[in-house]
Amino acid sequence: MTDRLAAQFAFLEEADRLKSVLRANVLLDGSRPENVGEHSWHLALWALVMAGSQPGVDLARVVAMLVLHDLPEIDTGDQPIHLDHDAPALARAEAQAARRIFGLLPPDIGAPLLALWQEFEAADTAEARLAKQLDHAQPIFQVLMSPTPLADHLAVVRDNLASGRAARFRDEWPEAYALAQDLLAGRPGTAPGELRARLSFLAEADRLKSVLRATTLCDGSRRENSGEHSWHLALYAMILADQAPGTVRIDRVIRMLVLHDLVEIDTGDVPIHSAGGTAHASAETLAAEARAADRIFGLLPAAQTREFRALWDEFEAAESPDAVFAKSLDRVQPVMQNLACGGGTWTSYGVSFDQLESRVGVKIARGAPGIWQWVRARALPWFENRGLGPAPSLPPAPGPG
Repeated sequence: MTDRLAAQFAFLEEADRLKSVLRANVLLDGSRPENVGEHSWHLALWALVMAGSQPGVDLARVVAMLVLHDLPEIDTGDQPIHLDHDAPALARAEAQAARRIFGLLPPDIGAPLLALWQEFEAADTAEARLAKQLDHAQPIFQVLMSPTPLADHLAVVRDNLASGRAARFRDEWPEAYALAQDLLAGRPGTAPGELRARLSFLAEADRLKSVLRATTLCDGSRRENSGEHSWHLALYAMILADQAPGTVRIDRVIRMLVLHDLVEIDTGDVPIHSAGGTAHASAETLAAEARAADRIFGLLPAAQTREFRALWDEFEAAESPDAVFAKSLDRVQPVMQNLACGGGTWTSYGVSFDQLESRVGVKIARGAPGIWQWVRARALPWFENRGLGPAPSLPPAPGPG
């Protein structure tokens, strides 16, 4: 089990690099380029919002594909659709990257995930075709719903809708195609109200990519944002599913983790070690998050408002097996980020090992005791080496005679 968890966490650390791969798209506010990790999170959210009621489609598999689909770009980088490239050569490079990256995992985990990635690429199943559709739609509305879209990005969207891969939306998704054309032309259009509400929610969700956390990326290069953190947690759930109790439904855990931090659009991130560990779960913080949940999930059509809010409430209450396991993953990911970058928030907040165990370890152990046992053994030396944790006890010296 030790070697198995080592491989699983090595994969998850390697996946962290996707947060540093930049796309041609920019955030809706135009402040910076979007990275591929937060793009993958946004697409998983798109699937929950747009594909949840599709008959005959396994939503869990669609979400899983979108969480995984761009991992090969760790090696190949992002290839913007409007630039010329050698498509067969790129496909070969991405396939090689997928074999390397998924090959980091134990075979019983890596092989099915590689097959899922290959299914997405082939687009031969209903789930893969829907995942591709969402992957192609998100960048279009990322441009069209921006308050200040860039002129060259509008030109790319116009060409894409006219003769590119999005031209097929005219038949496959006519409501979205018509709305895109209306937005491009500056017309109000006649798109259904539910489609507009869903797109408004997804546009608002883009703001989560600008909420900074205290935790840094594994390489320590910058602070992580809550959008890419949510993507990484969804991946954690997929990779560490074997550590969940048998009653846990991983598909529901992933949905919780995709949604769980959306309230931070209004409240910001409250680090678990800030204010002596008291601010994170204070009555003031919890009330602010509840108000944010009311506003943000309230942007959706009524049925989805109820569905998403209930899932968020379940996560917050941490009473169901799914929520307990989701909370464990939410606590363990920052620990692994800190270990990777040499201490991170433990240094900046002056955290002791006892504080780590009481604030974090207890919650990890509640849902995933095997994970905490493994992680604890790796975190403890960091604290001991700095005089912030218990040193191993030594047997008493023998008495005279």
